[in-house]
Amino acid sequence: MKNSAFRPKSALRNFGVSLGFLTAATAAAGLLSRFSSNMVNVSMIYILSVLMIARYTDGYIPGIAASVINTFFVNLVFTYPYMELNFSLEGYPATFLCMLAISVITSAATSRMKEQSLILSEREKLLMEAEKEKMRANLLRAISHDLRTPLTSIIGTSTAYLENSDALSDSDKKAMVQNIHEDSNWLLNMVENLLSVTRIRDGESKVSKTPEPLEEVVSEAVQRFRKRLPDALVTVKVPEDFIMIPMDATLIEQVLINLLENAYYHGNPRKPITLNAFIQDGMACFQVSDHGPGIPVQNLSSIFDGSVYTAKSSDSRKGMGIGLSICKTIISAHSGSIEAANLSDGACFTFSLPLGENTNENKA
Repeated sequence: MKNSAFRPKSALRNFGVSLGFLTAATAAAGLLSRFSSNMVNVSMIYILSVLMIARYTDGYIPGIAASVINTFFVNLVFTYPYMELNFSLEGYPATFLCMLAISVITSAATSRMKEQSLILSEREKLLMEAEKEKMRANLLRAISHDLRTPLTSIIGTSTAYLENSDALSDSDKKAMVQNIHEDSNWLLNMVENLLSVTRIRDGESKVSKTPEPLEEVVSEAVQRFRKRLPDALVTVKVPEDFIMIPMDATLIEQVLINLLENAYYHGNPRKPITLNAFIQDGMACFQVSDHGPGIPVQNLSSIFDGSVYTAKSSDSRKGMGIGLSICKTIISAHSGSIEAANLSDGACFTFSLPLGENTNENKA
């Protein structure tokens, strides 16, 4: 019933398209017949018009109708006696029957292929929508996990401070305020993550990319990370060459910060985190590795899908779900890739970005 509402409009469009191709075929056949009397060429032109009509109209009827019309039109206009229908001449019945059969079969095959293509396209859209819904559900689940815990901690700590402030020592008060400060920074980081995702256009997953110096992007990310975690140790390795990468610098810096914070909270904070940037196979690669317990093998394949995963840590608020999910969204929007792996003494996250065609790699 849904398609029937559009039938008049579709029929009018089919008629216009068919008339246009038949008119073009007749003009071409008329021009060709002035220089050659070979009816095979004329027939091929009309068969081609049937193919185009079947391709650019809806349903089987326009192509089949054009096949019949073309067969009679070729006999009427381009065969002797002209302007008269005559299928009795020697060889003509077989010729026109073959032309009609070829036209009908071609039209039907083209229409069927178009329908199958539409079906496949619809299935692909449904799969993409299902995947988007799954990612959205995982993201919401991760948000609820990663935001609820620090909020609960802030409320609990502030309540304890207000109710017992007279009985608390100065060191206890300072420790409680420090906990509130850290939890607030963690919430701020989560909000920045969410704002980063909103910068990616919904549905198209594209970003505005401009050439940015690799070394400056890494330096800015590390500085912002150290402002949040002054005690963190980071070893940075970048190429000696001056390298420009097409990217949204703010988003890529957010990815680096997310990975560095994960390495700090889920690795060994007493050992340095390694941030290594290098060029490989036309890609700019960034690796962040730690010296922690690594990632459970069962989580490696799904760690970026937004599912909630928290490593064994005394700090229960430091979840991995939303941060890594957002990392994947940002890198995918840059036409790059991201993956996780375990090392002998920790975990390693690697993402790659295309260098682009106009990348400058000059010696510093």
